[in-house]
Amino acid sequence: MLKNITLSADEELIRLAREKATRQGTTLNSQFRVWLRAYIDEEQASRGYRDLMRDLAYARPGRRFTRDELNAR
Repeated sequence: MLKNITLSADEELIRLAREKATRQGTTLNSQFRVWLRAYIDEEQASRGYRDLMRDLAYARPGRRFTRDELNAR
């Protein structure tokens, strides 16, 4: 279900955005929905990255392996 919201922006900015959307074969409303989804997804991706780094905190980079360790099977 779509819900209407009211946003405020400079008239010229809105006009230019509508023209760009028209050139792209879409609408300003559609572009706003795309932006809104990306805005939410960005936060979720950041959270996923932080969770991954927390899960990998046990790994300690920087240790050098000997040639024998690298060649061990």
